[in-house]
Order: sequence, then structure tokens, then C-alpha cells
Amino acid sequence: MRTSRLLKLLQILRRSRYPVSGHELAQELGISIRTLYRDIATLQTEGADIEGEPGVGYVLNKGFFLPPLMFSEDEMVAFMLGMKWVSRVGDAPLSEASKQMIAKVERVVPETILEAAAAIPYGVGEPAEETHPNEDLGDLRQAIRHERKVKIRYQKPDRETSERIIWPIAIGYFPSGRVLVGWCEARKGFRHFRTDRIRSRAQLQDGFPRRRNDLYREWQNGQSTR
Repeated sequence: MRTSRLLKLLQILRRSRYPVSGHELAQELGISIRTLYRDIATLQTEGADIEGEPGVGYVLNKGFFLPPLMFSEDEMVAFMLGMKWVSRVGDAPLSEASKQMIAKVERVVPETILEAAAAIPYGVGEPAEETHPNEDLGDLRQAIRHERKVKIRYQKPDRETSERIIWPIAIGYFPSGRVLVGWCEARKGFRHFRTDRIRSRAQLQDGFPRRRNDLYREWQNGQSTR
């Protein structure tokens, strides 16, 4: 499809620091030199800051960004499917953000790409009934980002509750619910906490004694060896 070819041409020009001859571009794209000249003209009309001329070569000026050509048909389907999944499974702020992202992308992506993506049936399943659609985990994401300890009161399946101080490092989003991953000071190890069983939580001023990235890698390695 021509839109995909234009995107590929733009990507070839992006990766080159020096002018690329028309013949080289045409050969890499598998098109005639006349078609290449028409494609260059089309990109320039769309606003691409491409400089050059036949016999000299073409270069895309640094820093240029062309939103309408950033997605191929398959990339558009993948994006829309991902955002729809987040809108269903994510907590309230992420769900709303995904809907806003879809609206923003639809305003800048060419109609041909949107129509091609819409022509392929796709969808995501409904989350389980126990998922809390209005849950807001923004404070936990903030604690993870700033590497702050969190004090929680957690209710186990037998309804017994306990207080824990944890170092939160990740949140897992699943159709059946959401899971907070963190190092538990009481258990001296990584533990997984269903967010719908956290009865209260408060971010502390104390920071992690170790870097979050190191903790995350340690947790991943532990998961892979099980």
C-alpha cells in the first residue's frame, strides 16, 4: 500500500545523516525513480521537511515529526486493540487516559488508515465481575515512580487483616483484577497483593533502601526460576 511505502521512505530518510540519492531510495523501496520523485513530492506536500533534488540526493531535516504517517495499518490495529484493552482493564485514570489517546490519534491519522483498521473485526473481552471499574491506583503509581514505601492494611482470603510496609515496584493489570508487586518488610521477600483486598494504604516519606530497577530485576529473575 502506498501509505506504508511513504512511511518506509520517511523512516529511511530519518536514519540517514547525509543526503541519499534518489536511485538508492528507489532501489531500497523497490519502485521506479519516477514513483520515488512523486512520493517525495507527496511527503513535502504533507509537511515533511525534506531537502534535495534529483542528482543531488534527499535529506530529512533533524527534528521533523509527521504524525499522520506514524502508523501502518497493522500498527494502527495493534494500538487500538491495546488502548481498548486498557480502557476495559485499567483502573479509572488509565481507562480515561486510553480513551483520550484514541481520540487524539483518530484526529491525526489519515482516514485511509482508520478505515483499513476498522475493516478488521477485533475486540477485547469483558473484565471479570469482581474487577472494580472505579478503582484509582494513581497514588500507588506515584509511590512506585518516586520509590516511596507504602503502609497498607491487607485482607487475606480468610478475611484476616494485617498491616504491612511494602516497597511497591509494579502493578499487574489482569481481566480478573489488579495485583500490586512489592517487597514486604514483614515477610522479608517479594509478595503479590490484590488491590481489591487492600483496605487502606498510605504513602510514607521513607524511600526505598535499594533502587526500584534493581528490585524489579530481582523479582523478575525470581519469577523466571520458579
